[in-house]
Amino acid sequence: MTTETKILEAVSQMPETLKQEILHYAQYLIEKYSRNSEEQEELEQPKQKRGGFGILKGKIWMSDDFDEPLEDMKEYM
Repeated sequence: MTTETKILEAVSQMPETLKQEILHYAQYLIEKYSRNSEEQEELEQPKQKRGGFGILKGKIWMSDDFDEPLEDMKEYM
């Protein structure tokens, strides 16, 4: 006897109120596990690479005299 047959036999012996509860619970389980499988699929997808050399190219600039001594520091040099 399959599980489905056993479930149908048990449900057929129950009053209508219990059948409604079983229906609601079955719908809850279906929704819960479909959401979990979607979340699992999202986790299994490889993440796109972020970063690397040159990612900020054109977003940062440095003045031409960056390496020149500062006027305030001339007396210490």
